[in-house]
Amino acid sequence: MDRRVVVTGLGAVTPLGNDVDTFWRAVKNGECGVDRVRSFDVSDYPSKVAGEVRDLDPSKYLDRREVRRLDRFAMFAMVTALEALADARLSTDDLDPNRTGVIMGVGFGGIHTLHSEFKNLFDRGPKAVHPLLVTKMISNIAAGHVAIRIHAHGPSYTVVSACASANDAIGESYRWVKDGTVDVMVTGGAEAAVAPLALSGFSGLQAVTSSFNDDPKRASRPFDKDRDGFVLGEGAGTLILEELERAKARSAPIYCEVVGYGVTCDANHLTAPHPQGKGAENAMKMAIAGSGMPPEEFDYVNAHGTSTQLNDATETMAIKRVFGDHAAKLKVSSTKSMVGHLLGAAAGVEAIATAKGLQEQHYPATINYETPDPECDLDYVPNRGQNAPMRAALNNSFGFGGHNAVVALKRYDG
Repeated sequence: MDRRVVVTGLGAVTPLGNDVDTFWRAVKNGECGVDRVRSFDVSDYPSKVAGEVRDLDPSKYLDRREVRRLDRFAMFAMVTALEALADARLSTDDLDPNRTGVIMGVGFGGIHTLHSEFKNLFDRGPKAVHPLLVTKMISNIAAGHVAIRIHAHGPSYTVVSACASANDAIGESYRWVKDGTVDVMVTGGAEAAVAPLALSGFSGLQAVTSSFNDDPKRASRPFDKDRDGFVLGEGAGTLILEELERAKARSAPIYCEVVGYGVTCDANHLTAPHPQGKGAENAMKMAIAGSGMPPEEFDYVNAHGTSTQLNDATETMAIKRVFGDHAAKLKVSSTKSMVGHLLGAAAGVEAIATAKGLQEQHYPATINYETPDPECDLDYVPNRGQNAPMRAALNNSFGFGGHNAVVALKRYDG
C-alpha cells in the first residue's frame, strides 16, 4: 500500500525564535541567531560563538514538575511536538493511539545532565547523583516523553545518525505512514549540545570556527571562500506527518507533501565526507527516484551547508552530478548561516524552513556570503531571500560516520 503523506503541523525552538512564526519571520528577514556563548564561560575555548536558544518559556506546554524531569534536549522536543500538534489542530482525542507514532532524531542526548551528574559524582560521591540521571540522559527519552503525553502506541523510537538524525527520523516516519501502518507520525529532531564538553570536543577536532569570535554574526558562512568551520547550535524542529485523505477529511492545514527519502553511507571516514561526495549524490538520487518526479522539477535544495571547507565543496560537487545542467537553475541555500549547526536537530529545523518555503514560495537566503569560492559555484541565494515559484525541494543532511539522509518535499496543490 502506497499512500500520500503530507505535513500538517510544525513546531520550532531555535536560536532565531521559540515558535515557528518567529523563526520563519527571522529567516525571511535574513537575521542571524549566532552570538557569543552566554550559558558558560568560554574564555579558554578556541571557538566562543554558538547559536543558543534564549528566553524559552516552556510553561505554555509543560508544568514546572515536568520541566524538572527533562534534560534540555527533551524539553525542546516536548515543546516543539506540542506546538506542532496544536498547529495541526490535533488533540489526543483526535488520535487513534494504535495508529500514531513518534520518531525523533537526536545526536548527543542529555549531555547537560551527564555533565552535571559527573560533577556530582566526582565532587560528592555516588549518593549525590540524581535518581533520574538515566531517564533524563538517554537519547530515546525525547520520543518516549512525547509518546506518553499523547498516548501514541505505534512505532516510537529515536534515530541517532549524527547530523543526519532528524532527516532519518522524518524519512522513517514517512515510510510508516506511506505503507499504511500508521496514520500520524510526530517526527523531527532535538539537540542541546551547546555545552562545555561538546564545544571542547568539536574544538579538538578543529571542526568549529574560531575566526569570528569578535564578530559572531558573520561566523557561519556556508559556501563562502573564507569559511573555516561550523558554528555549534541547539534547538528542535518537529513536524506532523499525516496520511493525505485523513488530513483532507478533517480540513487540516497542509504545508507540503513528503514524496521521497534517500539514505546511504559513505563508509569512507569518521569525519570527512567522501572526496567525490558519492554518498551524498546517491542519497539525493534515491530521494528523487522515490518521488517519481524528474530532477528538472526540483527547484531548491536546502543544503547541509555546514560552513566547513570539505562539506560545502563536496556537496556542491554532488549536487552538480545529480542535476547535471539543471544544477545551474537550482537555488541552493543553507539556513545554518542563520542558526548554526543544530547537529541531530538540524534537519528538523531545516525541513520546517523548506516546508514553509514551499507553502509561501520563498527561498531562504544563505547569509554571510561575501567572497565566492571557485569550488562552490551554484546559486546560493546570497544574503537575501527570494520570492519565486518552487515546485519541489530536497532537504540534505550528512553526518559524521558517513551517514547521509535526504528528504524530498513538494508543493501541495490539492
